[in-house]
Amino acid sequence: MRQEPYIDADLHGMTADQAIERITSLIKRANGSTYRIRIVHGYNRGNAIQRAIYRELGHGQNPKVLRVTGGENPGITELVLREYSI
Repeated sequence: MRQEPYIDADLHGMTADQAIERITSLIKRANGSTYRIRIVHGYNRGNAIQRAIYRELGHGQNPKVLRVTGGENPGITELVLREYSI
């Protein structure tokens, strides 16, 4: 089963707990070809999800997540699972 290098997850409308459950499921399903999970949580009401991501998955909380980083705008957070190499 081939998987894309990015997994996109739109978590609008979820609570922080629901979002973390969904993200944890995506991390478990990610295989060696996946290097990032891009999480779209929104900015205004998505801050609770963003804070939960950093709290629950940042700083070595999950061994598959190298780091948590901001996305291309404040409503996106990315989980780096491995470094991309060419």
